Amino acid sequence: MKVILYYVYDPMCSWCWGYAPTWKKLENALAPHVEIVYGLGGLAEDSAQAMPEEMQTFLQQTWHKISHQLGTDFNFDFWTKCEPRRSTYPACRAALIARKFGKEQEMLKAIQQAYYLEAKNPSDIDTLKVLASDLGLDADDFLQQISSKEIDIELKQEINVMRQMPINGFPSLVLATGNDVTAIPVDYKNWRTSYQAILNEGD
Repeated sequence: MKVILYYVYDPMCSWCWGYAPTWKKLENALAPHVEIVYGLGGLAEDSAQAMPEEMQTFLQQTWHKISHQLGTDFNFDFWTKCEPRRSTYPACRAALIARKFGKEQEMLKAIQQAYYLEAKNPSDIDTLKVLASDLGLDADDFLQQISSKEIDIELKQEINVMRQMPINGFPSLVLATGNDVTAIPVDYKNWRTSYQAILNEGD
């Protein structure tokens, strides 16, 4: 019976950034045993509006919380150098385009590093175009795709599928065995917790 582990994420989710080192260990341990599928959950729809002050304050507090709990690095210059927008769908589309070239994980890492370490704004298409080009994608083709109706439809369909799964925010892990889908606990500090839960499901 086919076993799939879905990793449901958003490229601009700060908890996904905090979880990244633990997830990488879990992924490496599981890769020989189960198929791993990345799924875009879509955190915040397209918006040209500046992020409200209260939301900016809340997110900065979240960054501090993650840094304190997990030791994750954040560059807080982002909040003064960029105009934050509550809009992660462009970054999701960038990941979707990169997936077509087998580079989804590379794009995810590039977006996270640009956002959290280099104080660049992945809500901006210009930022994403540079990242795509750095990954070896054709910049003009990328620009055409990211604003296309096809990619928008594809993203929204994927978001709908992911939201029908037993997820609770991002990141989420869902194990699919045949027709059975099970939420797997996410332990931000110890990959073995999720690993053991997945093994138990297989027993």
